[in-house]
Amino acid sequence: MKILVCIKQVPDTTDIKWTENNTIQREGVESVINPFDVYAIEEALKLKNTIPDTEITVLTMGPFQAEEMLKKAIAVGCDKGILISDKKFAGADTYATGKTIAAAIKNKLNDFDLILCGQFAVDGDTAQTGPSIANQLEIPQVTYVKELNRCDGECIYAVREIEEGIETVRVKFPALICVLKNNYEPTRAKINGIIKAKNTKITVYNMEDIGLSPEQTGIKGSPTFVSKAFRPQTTRDNCEFCNNCDTLADKIKEFGGISNE
Repeated sequence: MKILVCIKQVPDTTDIKWTENNTIQREGVESVINPFDVYAIEEALKLKNTIPDTEITVLTMGPFQAEEMLKKAIAVGCDKGILISDKKFAGADTYATGKTIAAAIKNKLNDFDLILCGQFAVDGDTAQTGPSIANQLEIPQVTYVKELNRCDGECIYAVREIEEGIETVRVKFPALICVLKNNYEPTRAKINGIIKAKNTKITVYNMEDIGLSPEQTGIKGSPTFVSKAFRPQTTRDNCEFCNNCDTLADKIKEFGGISNE
């Protein structure tokens, strides 16, 4: 079984910097693996532990510093790392990002059974990139997945959250699955894994390698335009403090929040 895990580096800082195009500056900023993507890796590792000859390739789109993040994924048990990197990719929105990653998969990594992504990225929270990749590749997708509970060789069974509760769905390969965070402790790297990661060469693909043009990537290939980006200012000037529950209830009634009946 061949699994692709798409991960993203997100800023590990409260001091977010913005580019002149109002996109997050990623180069030179300390980054971590997106927390939702950590659990996508975990689901891939669980499949690897139960299905013989499973190979996990972890890939990301970003600047060259993302190689360290890929090596961290290899250290916990992934087999290969792919970096999709080109200065022309800068400023891509979710559509252009999905198109770029899908192009890399089509042209360089098309021998796969399953693609795993995190449901959200904590720096954007749109939940659009995974479905965009599936749409570009024209493969089925399952979102809001808590866990993958079994695989019969042709299909995988996914437990997903829905508004009414929990459901289990079966999806045929090839497919893409978006994973939610879970409540267990992720795998920690061991010394053998760290040594393997250090000695593993990360493959890098640029725009020409994956068959795209400048008009299809980055800012030029992004239909979304960010007109303004800012950090909300918090203030306590308009706050009123209540010392007991009765006073709080009266204030809520005053603003129409509680019926007097």
